[in-house]
Amino acid sequence: MLSMFVLILSVLAACGDSEGSGSVPVSGESGKTEVLKLAFNQPENHPQYKAMKEFGEKFNERTNGAYSVEIFPNELLGAQRETIELVQTGTIAMSLVAGSLLENFNEDFSVFNLPYVFDSAEHQMAVLNNQEVVGDLYDSLKDQGLFVAGAFHSGVRNVYNKEKPINTPEDLKGMKIRIIESDTNIQMMTQMGGTGTPMGQGEVYTAIQSGVIEGGENNELIYSNLKHAEIAPYFSYTKHLMFPDYLLVNSKLFDGMSEEHQQIFKEELLVAIDKEVVMWDKDVKKAIADAEAAGAVFNDADVDAFREATKPVVESKLVSENAKALYEKVQAARTQ
Repeated sequence: MLSMFVLILSVLAACGDSEGSGSVPVSGESGKTEVLKLAFNQPENHPQYKAMKEFGEKFNERTNGAYSVEIFPNELLGAQRETIELVQTGTIAMSLVAGSLLENFNEDFSVFNLPYVFDSAEHQMAVLNNQEVVGDLYDSLKDQGLFVAGAFHSGVRNVYNKEKPINTPEDLKGMKIRIIESDTNIQMMTQMGGTGTPMGQGEVYTAIQSGVIEGGENNELIYSNLKHAEIAPYFSYTKHLMFPDYLLVNSKLFDGMSEEHQQIFKEELLVAIDKEVVMWDKDVKKAIADAEAAGAVFNDADVDAFREATKPVVESKLVSENAKALYEKVQAARTQ
């Protein structure tokens, strides 16, 4: 643990500006290249990493070298919650984080984290990158030092465990399942029959292996990339969540960019998001094959039973007028 702490400190020490202030300067308009540090909790072969790497190259090119992007994968800068704080304080410029974490800053984000809210990646992206729908919501965190620049598809989340295939909520009884920390996720896993146990992604393998938890819930890509098939071979298609990953940017940094550079940033990010969806589908096929080779067994669960079981979670979150309006816009996009 001490060696990891020292490593993180040494990396963060390099994240300051050229004057050594340790904070993100307001812009890269001075003629010098401003290096934007991006925290990411997945490996380099992840579609979001590849999409953001290309984004960084394009952003650097189109701003004539005013900005470059340096990505730190594999939780090198800490778990996602920790990196949000680093972005808020300006210690780093950006972080890619799971959608459920943002409901801790604005409860209205929970609408997009509800069970079975989206039908497909196309449906999800049509909502989450439509500024007429999400513009005010994404700007709402600026007073907390955060700007939500855009949303990436992050697959369909399913349950996996080390004991048996899961078919119905009854099968999850007595099982502790790792979830991303949020009130919505805790309620959801309770309704699904299990016990939600929040923890960082980097802790999951050891926690399952040692018996602290019985399993997790995630997409096939992360399941395969993190070798969870080795210790939790039963992957069951509950298809309970399709929440996004958001790109968070330090709000002072983004507001300090020229209008031209802000526009380039937004344009290239949308290109990266579209490419990531295509890469995701391709990479999932390989991930399934790799997981099966490692011993994974995939099965189709009773999705209707889980959808019915989680309805109370949806109803409990649609209490504010803003939440209800957002949910109605999601439903309207489904029929278009």
